[in-house]
Amino acid sequence: MYESLIKYFSRYTTIPLTENEIASIESAFIPKKFRKREYFLQEGEVCKYNTFIVQGAMRQYTVDDKGEEHIIRLFIENWWAADRESLMRQTPSIYFIDAWEETEALLVTQNALTDLVNNIPTLSEWVKNLEVNFAIAYQRRLSAAVSLSPEERYHDVEKTYPEFLQRFPQHIIASYLGINRKTLSRIRSRGLIK
Repeated sequence: MYESLIKYFSRYTTIPLTENEIASIESAFIPKKFRKREYFLQEGEVCKYNTFIVQGAMRQYTVDDKGEEHIIRLFIENWWAADRESLMRQTPSIYFIDAWEETEALLVTQNALTDLVNNIPTLSEWVKNLEVNFAIAYQRRLSAAVSLSPEERYHDVEKTYPEFLQRFPQHIIASYLGINRKTLSRIRSRGLIK
């Protein structure tokens, strides 16, 4: 399970990890398995962990007064799942995060991760790269939501995250795109006809 995490860190840095550093990383992360639809975080709870997904898929969402889910983020292997605001500020979350598939993950507290980043140069480099990538992804998602048509948003996801379309059902993809299921069906039908 830890092998995936170590490979992940190695892909995003130029400094190789030493055996002692790998041992420190492994001792800081807690293995956890989530059943499908099991919560990692529920609205009103404080997020206690950063979660690295080894295998499986998760989703982050809100639920409105009518009981309708609004997907904010989707997570798959080699992605990090957490409510960053709740985690960093230790405030109650407004989100739910649950496993969409059977999921194997590695959990780490923010304090433990900060200690690792402060003491392991490889992780210091990784966190800088992660923050840049996160900011770019957030900016792209926000820009798509306010400036692209539903069809353009679908094609953007199709191009950028094709695995989402294979792993998550239509109603989740529609919610993630901010459109209804009928609109998504029409977009997909037009794509199949071309």
